[in-house]
Amino acid sequence: MNTSSRASACPLKGGGGSMKACTCRCSAAAVASSSVQIADHLGGSNMVKVTTVKTKPYADQKPGTSGLRKRVTVFQQNQHYAENFIQSIISVIEPAERQAATVVVGGDGRFFMKEAIQLIVQIAAANGIGHLVIGQNGIMSTPAVSCVIRKVKAVGGIILTASHNPGGPNGDFGIKYNISSGGPAPEGITDKIFEISKTLQEYQICPELKADLAKIGKQIFEVDTFKPFTVEIVDCVDAYAEMLREIFNFAALKELLSGANHINVRLDAMHGVVGPYVKKIVCEELGSPSNSAVNCVPQEDFGGHHPDPNLTYAADLVNTMKGGEYEFGAAFDGDGDRNMVLGKNGFFVNPSDSVAVIAANFTSIPYFQKTGVKGLARSMPTSGALDNVAKALQMQLYETPTGWKFFGNLMDAGKLSLCGEESFGTGSDHIREKDGLWAVLAWLSILAARKQSVEEIMKDHWQKFGRNFFTRYDYEEVDSDAANKMIKDLETAMFDPSFVGKKFSSGDKTYEVAVSDNFAYTDPVDGSVSKNQGLRMIFSDGSRIIFRLSGTGSAGATIRLYIDSYEKDPQKIYQDPQVMLAPLIDIALKVSQLQEKTGRTGPTVIT
Repeated sequence: MNTSSRASACPLKGGGGSMKACTCRCSAAAVASSSVQIADHLGGSNMVKVTTVKTKPYADQKPGTSGLRKRVTVFQQNQHYAENFIQSIISVIEPAERQAATVVVGGDGRFFMKEAIQLIVQIAAANGIGHLVIGQNGIMSTPAVSCVIRKVKAVGGIILTASHNPGGPNGDFGIKYNISSGGPAPEGITDKIFEISKTLQEYQICPELKADLAKIGKQIFEVDTFKPFTVEIVDCVDAYAEMLREIFNFAALKELLSGANHINVRLDAMHGVVGPYVKKIVCEELGSPSNSAVNCVPQEDFGGHHPDPNLTYAADLVNTMKGGEYEFGAAFDGDGDRNMVLGKNGFFVNPSDSVAVIAANFTSIPYFQKTGVKGLARSMPTSGALDNVAKALQMQLYETPTGWKFFGNLMDAGKLSLCGEESFGTGSDHIREKDGLWAVLAWLSILAARKQSVEEIMKDHWQKFGRNFFTRYDYEEVDSDAANKMIKDLETAMFDPSFVGKKFSSGDKTYEVAVSDNFAYTDPVDGSVSKNQGLRMIFSDGSRIIFRLSGTGSAGATIRLYIDSYEKDPQKIYQDPQVMLAPLIDIALKVSQLQEKTGRTGPTVIT
């Protein structure tokens, strides 16, 4: 092949001269159609070398449903720590499938993300992956990654996030693998990743290869022993916005947000990944004033704040909403899959209620008008508010363990359309992750259809379905040994045969235990069984006390206490939840001896 034939192949390159990569934007079909064009992109003689690096395995790289989360310092200071885990992920993709495979990569902008993405690029190239699709500057929300995986039919995706955990040099970092459905890797895959990580002795890398994450377009590299390796940088919003236009009535939303009688909204991206999405979709396309969206520039440390959309960490939004200037408010977490909804004067919508309201008003959303609702689901700790809607609408309801992968299985089987978790996660079968901005647009669609305020909609809902008073107490970074002993001692007490039927009193309330167990779930799709998902005390009136150890933190243990009590008396449904739940909270603390056994006098966060 002569130099002149190479030079004429690329429409955006004028002449010869070798290069390791080009960033031309010619179509994938054009690039693939001719070896002449490929040779021109690659510059022939400048081949990227694959290096094999000797390493030692780490015993602590077991990923959960949310991936591998550790302090940033663990990834930085332990030699080859990040490289080992990335190699372990790539290794679960069959070698014979890698050259034709596309892997999507994106993250929430937190500290160490860009360095990790370059490692993914170098290790993916060295292991024969054919094509990476990466958000510009590495940015892509978790829901958008799921969307893009499904759109481009990728084999999977790698998400760089620790979700709602703090960022920065002293904060948390995480690496998560999603499968071809767009959902989190199931246990079979995460177990395989862990097994590989425990015996890993070497990894393959192209240390000289560096992708330009800022420039949209394709960069093509020639890798020793492999065919060309393509890194495609894409706008992080485009595919996701296109999907939302198919789900919602954007004309109605634009009228609500920028029409003659528009409402004022306040959307707080909390310096996380949702900022660019809110700006482009809600402000630029739907016409909400630019100052209605705040903290929209992703920052490595989330502005020094905890990017968790709850009443404690989104206090700035809560206080602003209390001023009465805005009719609707929402906050999002670091990677964009969680949301908190507020009404005028700071009226708080409990996440358990949020999914129930969306379900009860599903006809306000064109997507559900077309597809119908195949079923509803909630995680076990989430309140029974959704159950009441399912019963009234005669829909199938599933109660699953915590973790979006359980919802994904039901969705893939065509059994589930709409679901939610009490941890501020809401979503539907449009993707296989919870989706914060989708949930906010769902609420705005309901406001547009009903012409009522958030508070009016919520109170109408309680009048019709009754109210589940619900709260969650989080005790974060508890000593792991103390937390595990507390749970073990509580389980021993609860499994005593005499515990069922026992009565507990606090104030003027008395509750009788009807069920005492550690929640187990048999998946109706694949028959898999998940045990030890949370200690449950279910009382004869349907009230519940639940204890779980959470695995989403990076240090110590997090004990979560959930209290759920149903009330249908119209005279009582507007009472203060903490007042209504005080007797059950008192009983929970006494039975568990949580404060005595952990040394904690109060929770870190109350939801």
